[in-house]
Amino acid sequence: APQKMTVQDVPHAFPTVDVPDHAHYTIGVVILIVGITGTLGNFLVFYAFCRSRSLQTPANILITNLAISDFLMSITQSPVFFTNSLYKRWIFGEKG
Repeated sequence: APQKMTVQDVPHAFPTVDVPDHAHYTIGVVILIVGITGTLGNFLVFYAFCRSRSLQTPANILITNLAISDFLMSITQSPVFFTNSLYKRWIFGEKG
């Protein structure tokens, strides 16, 4: 059976840099704030679009589509990035 290659088998494949702990925490907090703002803001855009008949124009459908995409990105990516910043490493394993 073929052997599985790991990162250790290829030196310098993924160079690392020492980053101070406070930088991880600062970036984590900024991402958390951006994620919360993006989630709430995009939800409000979608809510306003659905509640107001006058906003339901073809041009606003594109804006709503972008708001939904950004909302989904905010709720799926911000928690992952924030959690990894707190732990200062990737915590979701090889499959994640």
